[in-house]
Amino acid sequence: MTRPTPQRRLSMPKLTRRLTNIVIHDDDLELVPASTVPSTPTHEKLQDEYLDQWGKALEQSPLANQQTDVASLQASIAYHMNASLFRTQHNLEKVAVYQALAHSMADKLLLDWNRTQQRYRKDNPKRVYYLSMEFLLGRALDNAMLALHMKTAYQEAVQGLGFRLEDLLEQERDPALGNGGLGRLAACYMDAAAALDLPMWGYGLRYQYGLFRQSVQQGFQVEAPDDWLMRHHPWEFPRDIKYDVQFYGYVATKMNDKGESRLFWESDHKIRAVAYDVPVPGKDGFCGNIRLWASQPPHHGGFDLDAFNQGNYDQSIASLKDAFLLTSVLYPNDNHQAGKELRLKQEYFFVSASVQDVVHRFKRYRCPWSEFPNKVAFQLNDTHPTLAIPELQRILVDVEGLAWDDAWDIVTRTFAFTNHTVLPEALEKWPIYVMEKVLPRHMQIIYDLNLFFLQKVEEKFPGDRDLLNRVSIIEEASPQQVRMAFLAVVGSHSVNGVAALHSELVVKELFNDFSLYYGKDKFINITNGISPRRWLYQANPGLRDLITHTLGSEDWVADLPQLQKLAPFADNLEFQQQWMAIKYANKVRLTQWIRDDCGLTVDPRALFDIQVKRMHEYKRQFLNILGVIHRYRVLLQMSPEARRRVPPRVVIFGGKAAPGYAIAKLVIKLINSVADVVNNDPVIDDHLKVVYLPDYNVSLAEKIVPASDISQHISTAGTEASGTSNMKFVINGGLILGTVDGANIEIRDEIGEDNIFLFGTLADQVADIRHAQKYHGVLLDANLQSVLDAIQAGVFGDASIFNPLIDTLTYGGDFYLISEDFDAYIKRQNDVDALFLQKAAWAAKSIRCTAGMGFFSSDRSIGQYASRIWKVDKTALGNGSTSTAD
Repeated sequence: MTRPTPQRRLSMPKLTRRLTNIVIHDDDLELVPASTVPSTPTHEKLQDEYLDQWGKALEQSPLANQQTDVASLQASIAYHMNASLFRTQHNLEKVAVYQALAHSMADKLLLDWNRTQQRYRKDNPKRVYYLSMEFLLGRALDNAMLALHMKTAYQEAVQGLGFRLEDLLEQERDPALGNGGLGRLAACYMDAAAALDLPMWGYGLRYQYGLFRQSVQQGFQVEAPDDWLMRHHPWEFPRDIKYDVQFYGYVATKMNDKGESRLFWESDHKIRAVAYDVPVPGKDGFCGNIRLWASQPPHHGGFDLDAFNQGNYDQSIASLKDAFLLTSVLYPNDNHQAGKELRLKQEYFFVSASVQDVVHRFKRYRCPWSEFPNKVAFQLNDTHPTLAIPELQRILVDVEGLAWDDAWDIVTRTFAFTNHTVLPEALEKWPIYVMEKVLPRHMQIIYDLNLFFLQKVEEKFPGDRDLLNRVSIIEEASPQQVRMAFLAVVGSHSVNGVAALHSELVVKELFNDFSLYYGKDKFINITNGISPRRWLYQANPGLRDLITHTLGSEDWVADLPQLQKLAPFADNLEFQQQWMAIKYANKVRLTQWIRDDCGLTVDPRALFDIQVKRMHEYKRQFLNILGVIHRYRVLLQMSPEARRRVPPRVVIFGGKAAPGYAIAKLVIKLINSVADVVNNDPVIDDHLKVVYLPDYNVSLAEKIVPASDISQHISTAGTEASGTSNMKFVINGGLILGTVDGANIEIRDEIGEDNIFLFGTLADQVADIRHAQKYHGVLLDANLQSVLDAIQAGVFGDASIFNPLIDTLTYGGDFYLISEDFDAYIKRQNDVDALFLQKAAWAAKSIRCTAGMGFFSSDRSIGQYASRIWKVDKTALGNGSTSTAD
């Protein structure tokens, strides 16, 4: 290609200086271009000899020769209580015993973990790097014990030491590394990769305080730091692996030693990324890894002694504060300029450290750069890691000296992009003035990438200026914006949606112009999946044991379609009784938690109606609580005898609203205000209870999901990409009340339409209804109007608080179509009531739900990624020497 500017015509020479910002780790001598690394037979022989000796030594160490009998496990726990925690039996408490137990269990993982990394090192397979801003991992100890089949032994061991394992498991804090489905999906995929022996690493950020810890005060969400790292965290391992990441500055053209013109990004504003590794237990000796980056000052611990001695105390710790802020919080509020800069810096810090780490690992093998796509696959989990695309281009061109076109060919054969939304507000954009300030070199690269891309589009569709404007990575708005989703599409060889309907909408609506240019083969569907190990085997032991007994083995966990063998038992009365007894026990467990943590008593015999997920208008928790108000008003109008014929219901909500999301916060307030009225109305008594569970997280979900009778997944059609909570509820025998949206559609197809309660507007009708509302206004049926009248009359407290919420329905159009779907929603709720009274029919549907969920395993999903996108094979692990890091 002929480049229109001199900088684009340059074929950059390889540098002979060291790579910027790298601190050496593992057994590397120094990080310089491959051609300058000493490589003599004597050196390599000695290196191999020492590696072998280290491996032999470790194989003979106590780590490799641990016994798993009860006495040995007790000795291991006692050892860590003394040696790792510096405690004795005279000052024990549950949290300390948990930590000693976790250290003991982690010992069992270390050898498998090191063997896995050494096998990678030896075989040099193609590896996958899953880039995600979130990893919602949940608690690790129970998962690790189950993965290594050691829970029973440890249970006996701690019981013999005077503790209950169940109490110790409750001491573990959930890692605050995610918020919603995006992070939970990433965790399920890492679990699946480990289970399938796939060479895949996750990369993310080690947030000091996560999103926030949620509490409720006077009905309002209150945010506080989630200080999950204040206690010792036994499941992460710090590495002496560090990279400097720079920001701001300017781009200069300079002459190198050979008299060639080069571009250099000059900046003295740097923050150091430090690696922490989190093992992901797999099977048969395989153990995956997630590498998380923490931010630190680049030099001297961030302390400026000269400034301190001069009395400039704030200046003396300025770089320390700057680094601390970068990985303090997940998704810093970006509705102000400082927040925008911090969030952009956070995203770039994450991808820069990750790409540098991958490039460093690739260069160890001294392969030609043309081999990079054959050894590396990057998967972008949504748009947050998209800056990895121009970052790799920058490193290849500016640092490694590749020609622009050669570098771009490598980039586009290496990256793949998973899109998770069709909502315009969720498609990330960055103002150019912010990008130019924070990342000046990357903005240049994005301009060039966009220019060359538009030139190719112009060649294929000459004269179509509107098309060029529509597909441009740069949005000509005020201010100009960088469309990160467009950059991800242009820089990736594959783009996938996460459910059949979503992937169809991605091609037809979101990226239709790109599909015309690239062809539809670039856009594929891979429906999301969940980990059966976490969400059935671990979370629901009663159901796990019944399934295992019925099917004759635990093979179903690794081969989830075997659940279909449960279908013939759906109408067996004895099996139904066993099935529903397990459901009841799970509901009792949840009622005890609600009583202890929320101070509310609910009846486990009631229908448990659950909606737990991130608070957002499109997920329509507002529709749910409006339906609750309607039910409350109907119950009040009934005679006591008529009320007794309606099944009692406990409606449970959970989820966080983003700190700056005012409407979502008002929904939380309305839920709690309705709960205050309903739960204290003596006329209603136990016929209806409303529960809001604060600080919803993975470990709480493990209690909620198995207890569900019905769960609500009621997003406006065409707005939910997939959903995974729907899969978790159904695999545990819960029925769904939902819209024809996301993965609800595929769940219906797998379990049968008779076993799911669907309602509402279809995706292809939404645009027409919104258009009609714009010109003719919103029509409210009588039931919805009476509910809104009750709110405005002050039945649930100060009506003025909820005016902005009601305005979303009545002014400017009801964008999420609550008014359109309300009547159908109420009728479907009546159908749920009627079925719940038929115990045998309900039980049969519950069994058929679980039996039909074989398709929705994350093992199936990640297998499709591996074969269709990454072209990666399983790694067969054997015995070998070890390496402590990679």
